[in-house]
Amino acid sequence: MKPRSLAGWMFVAPALAVIGLFFLLPVAAGLALSFTDFDLYALADLRNLRFAGLRNYAQVLSLPLFWKALLNTLEFVVLGVPLSIALSLGCAVLLQSPLARFKPFFRTALFAPVVTTLVAVAVIWRYLFHVRYGLINSGLGHLGMAPVDWLGDPHWSMPAIVVFAVWKNFGANMIIFVAALQAIPDELYEAARIDGARRWAQFRHITLPMLGPTLLMVSVLTMAGYFQLFAEPYVMTQGGPLQSTVSVLYLMYEEGFRWWNLGQASAVAFVLFVLMVVVTQAMNRLGRGTEEAASA
Repeated sequence: MKPRSLAGWMFVAPALAVIGLFFLLPVAAGLALSFTDFDLYALADLRNLRFAGLRNYAQVLSLPLFWKALLNTLEFVVLGVPLSIALSLGCAVLLQSPLARFKPFFRTALFAPVVTTLVAVAVIWRYLFHVRYGLINSGLGHLGMAPVDWLGDPHWSMPAIVVFAVWKNFGANMIIFVAALQAIPDELYEAARIDGARRWAQFRHITLPMLGPTLLMVSVLTMAGYFQLFAEPYVMTQGGPLQSTVSVLYLMYEEGFRWWNLGQASAVAFVLFVLMVVVTQAMNRLGRGTEEAASA
């Protein structure tokens, strides 16, 4: 090995060691557990551990609750990801407008929910959604509308959690979009205005194409985060009502840390991992196809 290559490996060795110890090793251990019947008895004595092969995966895929949790998770992703991206992009465009005032204040205020403790704000939002005393139903009452049992009605529980999650997370994407908008040359907008293009035409034909790579990255990251829905239903609904907010990760938690079926919980985690990989690859292919069509 050349001295220069050896020096490079020495520089990256500490980072690789940390990644291997805290990421690759736990992932490998989880994958190995998914092929065993690791439970409370095996935790007490490893001699009780037995190889189960693909039995855990077969049991997971045969559970009606798993498919219910998967549908709930997909509903959360389908509703939350577009809403979060649209809201973050809209706020970024407004903050970049020449007419906007107090930009540093609004950037800080809109980003603040991202750095707040999720459990604490989830408890607050649970009171905001309260049927009788919640601020949201109080506002609906002033408009002459009947109160809604946001967290107790299976039809409204998931949309309520989507609204909370979007409020909590859209600020991070907003900051990314603000940085991307600042990188677009002003000359493009000036040329478009000279040609008579209105604001919507400028946004459609200049802003969106220039934000294409950023939109793809934000979409993938947001999708990956929303597939990992857990803390919101755990704090606000405990998976109810009628299992309408049970997510795949919530099911994994229940199997692993309530019923101590750690092998089956690991299988749930890797089924979700495979699903996320498939969706991510599909989004990347779609993004590359869109970019190639635009360049052609």
